[in-house]
Order: sequence, then structure tokens, then C-alpha cells
Amino acid sequence: MKKFPENFWWGAATSGPQSEGRFHKKHANVFDYHYEIDPSAFYDQVGPDTASNFYNDYKNDLQLMKEVGMNSLRTSIQWSRLIDDLEKNTVDQNAVDFYNHVIDAMLEIGLTPVMNLHHFDLPVELYQKYGGWESKKVVELYVGFAEKCFELFGDRVKYWTTHNEPMVVVEGQYLFQFHYPNLVDGKKAVQVAYNLNLASAKAIAKFKAMDLKDAQIGTVLNLTPTYAASESPEDQEAARIAELWNNKMFLEPAIFGHFPSELEELLTRDGVLWETSDEEKAIFKQNTIDFLGVNYYHPNRVKAPDVAPDSVGAWMPDRYYDAYDMPGRRVNLDRGWEIYPQALYDIAINIKENYGNIPWYVSENGMGVSNEERFMNADGMIEDDYRIEFVKEHLTWLHKGIEAGSNCFGYHMWTPIDCWSWLNAYKNRYGFISNNIHTQIKTIKKSGRWFKQVAEQNGWEA
Repeated sequence: MKKFPENFWWGAATSGPQSEGRFHKKHANVFDYHYEIDPSAFYDQVGPDTASNFYNDYKNDLQLMKEVGMNSLRTSIQWSRLIDDLEKNTVDQNAVDFYNHVIDAMLEIGLTPVMNLHHFDLPVELYQKYGGWESKKVVELYVGFAEKCFELFGDRVKYWTTHNEPMVVVEGQYLFQFHYPNLVDGKKAVQVAYNLNLASAKAIAKFKAMDLKDAQIGTVLNLTPTYAASESPEDQEAARIAELWNNKMFLEPAIFGHFPSELEELLTRDGVLWETSDEEKAIFKQNTIDFLGVNYYHPNRVKAPDVAPDSVGAWMPDRYYDAYDMPGRRVNLDRGWEIYPQALYDIAINIKENYGNIPWYVSENGMGVSNEERFMNADGMIEDDYRIEFVKEHLTWLHKGIEAGSNCFGYHMWTPIDCWSWLNAYKNRYGFISNNIHTQIKTIKKSGRWFKQVAEQNGWEA
């Protein structure tokens, strides 16, 4: 029997903008707005208006989650829903009531709520007025929103996270054009990365000042381990810089309270370093996380760049490394991502040996598959054996990391119920529970039945 630690979190993660729908929201976030102006950018032109209807169906949805054995759920509080006046940080009482009902319903059935405060869903007005995360004014407004969340819900929510995958905001909005506003501006990207880190530290400062009983705060990072294509010095250097930019940019300020000096030196040399101050440096130092959430889907394999990094042209971080596709790799062809479960062990050991063995959990892991109706049996259940195998392999390597002493306290799948997924909309499905987006009828998949057994036994027969 592969047993996991006592009180292990068995659960899943979703987000407000991907599950709730836009019902009764006063403000649009950047994705709501992007869909308004360009629905053709979204798969099958399906936008976030309905999503999985969690706003109206949360009681039934939570009950289904309990049926698949979950004891915890991470979702998010939408800034664009909760706050009525974005400048004054007054609240919409209907939104307060909704989130109170959701939290109470979770607690009533034994689901530990983990509440995230930012999941790519900046109110678009703050982008249009201030430039979004380019602006420290927006940092301050976010901190006010976070403080309001702590005040309203901190009596019951004991686990908070400041961001989900902040690097995706940097890359999607400012480098690689897969999130609105689709800019390509390396210097802005660097400042946005800094400001997102600053927003997290300042929100943590507010959280700690409130002295909420038995409550903890962390952040959720997509830690994609970097593997060099070879042992050559050139490939190893490419991997070192990729690791600095992709992982340590957010990991080290969160845990150690400062940025990696090597990263600061590189960005200074390239003339793109962020604007900072001694006061802000002190805020970082004094406000580190209590726990870490790690989203892991695939490894990041890199090689030395084909073009010299000092070539003439606009600055981009990937001038120092190129992506490398390892021959013979296993791939989820629907999503295009390599399947490499062993990386969870590598993450576990890295956190243990290099990051003070901080308490951490797998905050997302999963596999998106298209046209899952192909696997539906005569009883209407999707037999997703591929997902069971995927989760089992990843849990096996995670278990090895825990046995080696890594301080991991949970595993959350992405996602409990098939949810809306940004530009991909409903192209690929990730859930333990399927969702017919036309009828909003939700049905537990075979993987959900399997997960229930694992959660109840706190492990499985090897």
C-alpha cells in the first residue's frame, strides 16, 4: 500500500473566472473583455459567460466533488465580481453573499476551502486606465482587494494564495501573445514580473497584520523543472538561465524575500531591470509565504540558442535558450505536452534541499483530452483510463519524494469539473466530472470513482 501523510489534501483546483460564469458581475476582467471584442479568438467561439455555471449550481457541484472523495478545493475570489468601486474598494453585497454561501457550503460538507486572489483575471478597467500590472497603482488596488477578502472571509478560510501562475501573466500578456492585450515588450514584462511579486508580498503584509487565527498564506507557481538537452557547457548554461527566469523569478522572493542576484545582474546588464526601492526590498524581506502551491504539467527542456544571445533586436528572455524536444518523449497529443511524471520527484527534492523544505502541495496536475465522448460507455460514463494512469504515475513519483523527506501535504488535480479554459475554451477536458456545456448536466467519470478510493484509503495498493 502506498500510504500518504496523515491529513493529506486530496482535492482539485478551479478558478472563479473559469467556473462561475459572468452572471451578475459588474466589471469585466481582461478575458471577459477579450471575448467581447474578439470571440473568434476562442475555440468554437465559446467564452466565459456561462463556464460551468458554478455561480448558480455551486451546491450540486460541491456535492459531486465530495462524491469523488475530495477533502479540499482551491478556487478563487474574482476581483471583478467582489469589488463594486475598483478605486475605493467598496464591495458588491451580492458577491459577498455568493462567496459566503460557497464557503459555508464547502465547510458544511467537509471540504477545506483554499482561496486564491488572482487567476489571470485583472479587471480590464485597471488595464485600460493604468496599464494593469505595469503600474504600482494597480498593485495598491490589488492589496486593498486582498485586505477586503481577508476581512470578509478570513474567519472561515484558513488557506489563502496571492496568485496563480503569475509567470503566465508575464508571458501571455507581454511576451508570447496568448493573453490579451497580446503585447511583445520585454522591458514591460520584467516590470510586470516584479510588480506581481510586490503585490504578493504586500498582500502577505496585510494578512499578517490582521493576525487571523490559524490561517496561512502562500502562492501558487507553475514550477516547470528545467532539463538541459545535454551535459555540454552551452546547454547547461541555457538551462541555468531558463531556471532563473521561469522559476526562481517568483520562487525566491516568495520563500527567501529577495530576487536571485544572478538574475538581477543579467537584467541589469541587458538594461531591462525593474524599478525598485529600499522600502520595497524591506517589504519582500519581511513578508514571505507560509506554504507553496506547485502546478506541474510538463518538463521544460532547453538547449543552447541557435542564435547568439547578444544578437541585435528587442530583448526577450528566451534569447538565452531554445526549447528542446527530446526524441522518444511521451506526449499528450491533444495538448502537445510531454508526459514526464518523474519531475514531481525532482520538484520535491529541489524544495527539500534548496528551499528550506517549506510545506508545499501539488496545487495543479492534470491532463487535457479532447472529444472525451469517444470514451463514453453505455451507461453514459466516460472511461478515462488514460487519466487514471496519468495521476497514478505522478502520485507514485510524488510518494517517492515524500518518502525521501520532502514536506508535501497534498495533491490537487486540475480540475474537479470540466471548466472553461481561456482561449482553448472547452477544447480539452481535464475534470474528474464531465460537463455537458449545453445542458450543464454533470457526470462523474471513471477517474472520479477511482480517485474516491484513493482518497478514502489515503493511498492505493501498489
